[in-house]
Amino acid sequence: MSSRKHTALYDWHARHGANIVEFGDYMMPVWYASSKDEHLAVVNRAGLFDTSHMAAVRVLGPGAFDLLQWCFTRNLLACVGKDNGPIVPGRCVYGVFLDEHGHAIDDSIVYKIADEEYLAVVNAGMGGVIAAHLAENRGTRDVRLVELTDQFGKIDIQGPASIRIMQRVLKAPEAVFESLPYFSFKGHFDPASPFASGAQLLDGTPLLLSRSGYTGEVGFEIFVEGRHNVRVWEMLMEAGRDLGLPACGLAARDSLRTGAVLPLSHQDIGHWPFIHNPWPFALPFDQAKTGFTKTFLGSAALDKAVDAPHTLTFVGHDLRKIDAHAAVVRDLQGKELGTVLTCATDMAIGRHDGRIYSVATPNKPEGLSIKGLSCGYVKVTGKLPPGTAVELNDGKRSIRVNIETDVRPDRTARKALKTFL
Repeated sequence: MSSRKHTALYDWHARHGANIVEFGDYMMPVWYASSKDEHLAVVNRAGLFDTSHMAAVRVLGPGAFDLLQWCFTRNLLACVGKDNGPIVPGRCVYGVFLDEHGHAIDDSIVYKIADEEYLAVVNAGMGGVIAAHLAENRGTRDVRLVELTDQFGKIDIQGPASIRIMQRVLKAPEAVFESLPYFSFKGHFDPASPFASGAQLLDGTPLLLSRSGYTGEVGFEIFVEGRHNVRVWEMLMEAGRDLGLPACGLAARDSLRTGAVLPLSHQDIGHWPFIHNPWPFALPFDQAKTGFTKTFLGSAALDKAVDAPHTLTFVGHDLRKIDAHAAVVRDLQGKELGTVLTCATDMAIGRHDGRIYSVATPNKPEGLSIKGLSCGYVKVTGKLPPGTAVELNDGKRSIRVNIETDVRPDRTARKALKTFL
């Protein structure tokens, strides 16, 4: 029991009837009344997630950029916007920290605060691991690493109504929302930072407000000092009450991220070469997709990993799932092809005449009843073209699914904020 950690919001979750499980050494809410309702709330309105179990590492000093350019998969000189510009203060990018074998240690969003200040946000329990990995590869670079595990609060508000809710709690929301494209941020959670005035709550509490998240829907990740976490959470719940804002657990976060074709670290990416997968945007491919635009830790191994397994996306034909941990992939003749990494159910999608629709899809076929579809990732020995039918079998249940390139259509994450105001 002593190894189990609690976020500052644990007591709130327990008082409000959350089903709580151990995840990444933390006791976290998996759902409240219904993970299905929480999933649909994010797609249709908004939902609130406690993500304070996430960890982070500050990377500071004149050598910070060079260290991240070597250890992080994204080319920080060419990663922002349609023109692939260099990362600048106020922008953040998604990528992966690899080892020398090209295997994923953890995925991360790296924030550029200033020319000599970066923040790498990583998964629960990985702050010390990534800090040690960066220290090991620091060499002679002038870099200071500060691990922030359990030293800040983090709350994600996701869904089309999240902008209206944030308008109600932010000081100067017009200024905050101005020029805030996807994967950008304003402010800082450290009141001593010169950037802390960039985003504040109505009572003056500084926050780092990031237009990002892991659901595929428009929304924000909110970083505050840990002592403010419960108060900010309750402030947001109250501000979104009339818009039907629910507290959401990890089950909805998992099904939403799967429907958005996003990986779960240590399940969908891990100790095999990070190549041949649905996330080529996390690697610095050149325009022809035949090589990389920079050399980085693990790139030499990836160049040689021609026989690495392929991670592919699948979507089922109804909402039935299988136990991914015990499941194998077979072709329709019964030949075993590989294993299942993730199997979730996106409750916001359905099929009609071979096409996948979302509850958010405009001009859906009349009378279409959307009840949810299973979806996830398989790791197989070779590439299978989109549309290929395969069987997933966990020994108790067998389901037929199709290999796809996308899952939930009409996601809102990249839409202009003015669309929702």
